[in-house]
Amino acid sequence: MRYLPLAFDLRGRPCVIVGGGAIATRKARLLRKAEARLIVVAPEVGEELKGLVRESGGQLFQANYRAQFLDSAELVIAATSDSSVNAEVSRDAQARRLPVNAVDAPSLCTFTFPSIVERGSIAIGISSGGAAPVLARGIRAQMEALLSPRLGELAELAARFRDTVKQALPEPARKGFWEWVFSGPVAAEVEAGRAKEGERLLHAALAEPDTRSLNRGEVYLVGGGPGDPDLLTFRALRLMQRADVVLYDRLVSDQVLELVRRDAERIYVGKKKQFHSVPQDDINQRLVDLALEGKKVLRLKGGDPFIFGRGGEEIDKLADAGIPFQVVPGITAASGCASYAGIPLTHRDHAQSVRFITGHLKEGELHLPWRELASPAQTLVFYMGLTGLETICHQLAAHGLPASTPAALVEKGTTREQRVVVGDLDSLPRLAVEKAVEAPALTIVGGVVGLHKKLSWFEP
Repeated sequence: MRYLPLAFDLRGRPCVIVGGGAIATRKARLLRKAEARLIVVAPEVGEELKGLVRESGGQLFQANYRAQFLDSAELVIAATSDSSVNAEVSRDAQARRLPVNAVDAPSLCTFTFPSIVERGSIAIGISSGGAAPVLARGIRAQMEALLSPRLGELAELAARFRDTVKQALPEPARKGFWEWVFSGPVAAEVEAGRAKEGERLLHAALAEPDTRSLNRGEVYLVGGGPGDPDLLTFRALRLMQRADVVLYDRLVSDQVLELVRRDAERIYVGKKKQFHSVPQDDINQRLVDLALEGKKVLRLKGGDPFIFGRGGEEIDKLADAGIPFQVVPGITAASGCASYAGIPLTHRDHAQSVRFITGHLKEGELHLPWRELASPAQTLVFYMGLTGLETICHQLAAHGLPASTPAALVEKGTTREQRVVVGDLDSLPRLAVEKAVEAPALTIVGGVVGLHKKLSWFEP
């Protein structure tokens, strides 16, 4: 390790930036986050950079660089487009034993800027010592995905209580208390956007230390999206890594399931036609029972839990039982599959509205408002409609949609097994049989389907 990671307190300290362009402005923004006082030297300076100097209470010298501009500096940045000027700045700074950074010139630097992940007062620097800055930025992107955006709020809460905890607890107990705060229900509440509840729990734990030993469970109702793991939200991924046990559906892809914490218990509760499935009431009760055991329970569903996912029923049961829960939306199948099939759900020339409809047969029938569904200039998306496809196409045609209306089936959308079968209301049921289309498959009806050939981009 050639470069030692350090954290400088630059509040109010004079930092000289030589340069007035875009790169100098980026460095100035960073220094202003640290509340540094900016001294900028350049013949021409952009308006944003001028504003940053004024905001910092610093000085602006619209002039060519001279060594005396470094006389009051505590840190120096050379950010001009002239390599000879940058080299001169570096020499002058080092002669004064000042830390200096020359942009894109590691040999002229005595320090480098890491890629920074910032969460309020929490800052994480990733540095390659100038050897591979693009790699460092890539690692930063991964860290951004893993860390809660509310980590700074948790740090601020801890800062507010630091003196109170110090007075209330002796040193050995104090360390254990903070470990409990940062790994237990207080952190979970803050990260879920319930900072006031987190603060209440912290107060209660200080007043009654025995409450910290209570093993409090929680349920995460998470939408796993249509199949491609890249479509998961950051929060979904974080909670998947935190869970003790996961209850998952048939529509959760293997690739998504692989991202769940390795040692988490896995319980399959999917429903599949003609196979024994776990009744919904039993699933609801299982969630309650596992949470009461003190476990962090991940309820992982395909798509979005609130769109034909029965998520509302599950959290209703949790609310009745007083079990804390979070709901993380996912990309619903209609949006994901249509996008990957090159079928825009709305389009100025074809559809001014879109409707999501369950195509699930009940006692062999579909009771839907067919006349409304047969209205022109809209897109219809049928979930779970493969078995009832012939009925769907027949009823739409019988209630006014032309038999030539474009229609498509998207099988296993967004995954490597995706297939798109395109026809119309007349031909699609026959094509589904000929192509041996299997569930999960989404049915899309409307003029937008005609754009598939031109707009298709995903090639699994």
